[in-house]
Amino acid sequence: MIGPVSTLRVMTRHPDSPPLPADAPRPERERSEPSTGAWDVGRLIGLDLARGLAVFGMYAVHVGPAPSRGGVIGFLMELAQGRSSALFAVLAGFAVALITGRRTAKTGLAGRQAAAKVVIRAVILIALGTALTMTGTPVVPILAFYGLFFLLVLPLRRLGARPLALIAAGWALVGPQLLYALKPVVGGRVFPSYGHADGPVSLFFTGGYPALTWVPFVIAGMAVARCDLAATVVRIRLALTGVALAVTGYGGSWLAVRLVPGAAEAVRRAEQGPGMSSVSPDSVGIFGDTPAGMLASAPHSEATLSIVAATGVAILVITACLAAVDAFPGLRRLAGPVIAVGSMSLTAYVYHIVAIWLLDTEEATAQPLYVLLGFIASVTVLATLWSRFFPRGPLEWLMGRATGLARHIR
Repeated sequence: MIGPVSTLRVMTRHPDSPPLPADAPRPERERSEPSTGAWDVGRLIGLDLARGLAVFGMYAVHVGPAPSRGGVIGFLMELAQGRSSALFAVLAGFAVALITGRRTAKTGLAGRQAAAKVVIRAVILIALGTALTMTGTPVVPILAFYGLFFLLVLPLRRLGARPLALIAAGWALVGPQLLYALKPVVGGRVFPSYGHADGPVSLFFTGGYPALTWVPFVIAGMAVARCDLAATVVRIRLALTGVALAVTGYGGSWLAVRLVPGAAEAVRRAEQGPGMSSVSPDSVGIFGDTPAGMLASAPHSEATLSIVAATGVAILVITACLAAVDAFPGLRRLAGPVIAVGSMSLTAYVYHIVAIWLLDTEEATAQPLYVLLGFIASVTVLATLWSRFFPRGPLEWLMGRATGLARHIR
């Protein structure tokens, strides 16, 4: 028997039902989605595995050692910077697509109820994220931004993979340039930490995850979800797409630094902006202080090449997780604890923000490695034990109850 109950959630549903995100309510039958047999199980577990990795990545950013320490640990900490939050955002798009109809969007009454579920979920996430921000922890909670992303992409729910991919690409190209043009009006990056709630300007423009530059991740996730992920050829194409995006983003920045006069210094200053763990009043801000800073591919530089590269990495991780649990059934048991964390990723995320708050950590960065390992071990044990008795995490259950109100929509 597989450890995480996330498997049982799929096996007890009608075989024609598409998998839902971990915090979604039990769905009604989805007639437009053909049965794919046992692969439904692997598909959901693969997403849970990706979510679990994203959770651990966020932990590494917020309570892990500084990437500057070097060595293997420093490399892993640097790898988590920006990429784990981008993976979260891409998975948010996946969640929207799963709720509203994965391969084919729901229409009529089912479509209206699905849209209502997304709206309810978004409102709860905005409220919860704002509450976490007001605890004054030295990190920037993503949940309020996450909720706004849900609302912004909801009008795109009926589109297929190709138009979604084109919109994501177009937004990634235009959004950063527009944000740079608006910088004199909205100001530089302002981190809504230390008790300051997320306001509209922060959520859209100046916060840790400004919607103007982060929504492309969500739309890209919707595009991936619309693909026929059961087909090996589609997975291969997605993996190659991820590689191409990563090479374009990181390689393009590397090349530009060497070819564009003054770009090296501008990119260096852009990359010295604050990470997502703490506030730096001396921050250069988004893009650095010159237009050439927009050539940076560093995490959270809010530049086009950064978005392209991080999207590629996220697609690679999701594709690899889906393929791995399908090709190696034994991996489901081996990675069971990570999958358990991913099956209740909302609870796991809130858990670490609350823990930082209760521990009254003045600086969440550059902690000893044992602090990070303690966070990971504790949430893994809690998630594994919880999943053996309950099908959803506590916050996922509450979210499911709340979104269940959508059934009253007519």
